[in-house]
Amino acid sequence: MNGREPQLRAGLIGLGAMGRNHARVLSNMDGVRLVGVMDPAGDPTGAILAPVVPTLRDLLAIGLDYAVVACPTAFHEEIGLELAANGVAALIEKPLAPSVEAAERLVEAFESRGLPAGVGHIERYNPSLQSLRARLEAGELGEVFQVVTRRQGPFPHRIADVGVVMDLATHDIDLTGWVTGQQYKSVSARTVSRSGRPHEDMVAVVGQLTDGTMVNHLVNWLSPLKERSTVVTGERGCFVADTLTADLTFYANAAFDNEWDVLRAFRGVAEGDMIRYAIRKREPLLVEHERFRDAVEGKESDIVSLRQGLRTVQVADALLRSARDEVTLTIADRVGAR
Repeated sequence: MNGREPQLRAGLIGLGAMGRNHARVLSNMDGVRLVGVMDPAGDPTGAILAPVVPTLRDLLAIGLDYAVVACPTAFHEEIGLELAANGVAALIEKPLAPSVEAAERLVEAFESRGLPAGVGHIERYNPSLQSLRARLEAGELGEVFQVVTRRQGPFPHRIADVGVVMDLATHDIDLTGWVTGQQYKSVSARTVSRSGRPHEDMVAVVGQLTDGTMVNHLVNWLSPLKERSTVVTGERGCFVADTLTADLTFYANAAFDNEWDVLRAFRGVAEGDMIRYAIRKREPLLVEHERFRDAVEGKESDIVSLRQGLRTVQVADALLRSARDEVTLTIADRVGAR
């Protein structure tokens, strides 16, 4: 344990694909001991060293300082409320809840008891986006004009209870607000369902942030091409973050005129230097857990609060309503600033 004795007793709820990753990190993290796991299906792999129990009551009986909730989204509210009622802090996988109302109840339950609680928006801990945010805060891009994200890939068979808006687009909603320091002002979305499932499997979004920045999101699980891209364009050029490789590249606007008039007129801005930054690449899930561990210990720590997770659910809900009614919606400021 690198010289640090285990102090916090952690529990895990859910042993799906993401849950197994949480178990791996919790089993090897300083200052934490995984003392129990809850999953009605048990542990088919036999790889979990901690006791695996069938009910939440059994898990709570083991004694927990905090729990990681990695079960299907439909159960987040029920489990989260029970954890809060028992005084257990919680890191809840994204999205926080399947509806705005459920998310609001979770916020109230944990805040009213003063319990540390966070949402697992793991992209915030991706090294490329961490670097991008720091550079935007430092003003390296100047005024920001547009944020474009593309999140495409094959259908994830692990998902059964939500569509791409709640499962995948919530990543882009959260990271866009986080890297820019802005909130969504309005959104217009269109969805399609081509996989035979009851939920949408593709969404295209046009939106605007509170400072006027234009936003575009393309999200689907119908593509054989796996892509995770965030492009931020501003007055000094653009940043391209690839969260699959954790690379960040800057394409600068040139400070000199292009001598070929035809190209200058066509491109609008001159092409300048391209820089790929050297970034320390730690595993985002480990960083997320370390931050939450510190928050449970009472230290100052940068976690995604439930109130921020609620804001993301609110925007996702607006996307679904926009697509359903084929209208542009204004995002009401119901939960305050980030």
